[in-house]
Amino acid sequence: MKLRLLITLMSAALLVSSAAAISLVILRGGQLEQPRIVSGKALIGGPFTLTDHRGKRVTEKDFEGGFTLVYFGYTFCPDICPAELQVISAALDQLGKRAKNVTPLFITLDPERDDVKQMASYVSNFHERLIGLTGSLEDIRAAAKTYRVYFAKVEDQSSGEYYLLDHSSAVYLMGPKGEYLAHFSYGAGVDKMAQGIAKFL
Repeated sequence: MKLRLLITLMSAALLVSSAAAISLVILRGGQLEQPRIVSGKALIGGPFTLTDHRGKRVTEKDFEGGFTLVYFGYTFCPDICPAELQVISAALDQLGKRAKNVTPLFITLDPERDDVKQMASYVSNFHERLIGLTGSLEDIRAAAKTYRVYFAKVEDQSSGEYYLLDHSSAVYLMGPKGEYLAHFSYGAGVDKMAQGIAKFL
């Protein structure tokens, strides 16, 4: 008796699961869902339109054919940004002629204060090939989004034009077609950055 009840229950469960599977296929247009293939490629980088520190409008296509080191920050940053730009400069100097096709880009997250004139003055303190990029807040947000960069005003310290920004800090190495190659976290140091760049040159 117990065996017959068990068989009946198992048969009912099988019918329910089969009906559910058939319904799912019907709802999806009669096709079984195909497995998703994950390439493992980092979704970092993409199109942007900004203004360089000489006043020229540029896009990511202007830098194709060579490598770029992309860093987001702002000129009023008291410590992290200038420290990272110094590391970038020193790493490129360490690589010497091997880095001739590497262009460092500094994209501001603070377009309200970092206009073309301010960017031109600031980038002159670092590597001679460093290009400062600014634009409208909309332009900056779009560029930051493509690089998965977080930034926000520190509200409790904001007072008029004197405020700080909280932002992620990483240097991205992009390839000749604008593809992501590697990144260097804050504090990586000159040697590690230079060695990391050299692998792709």
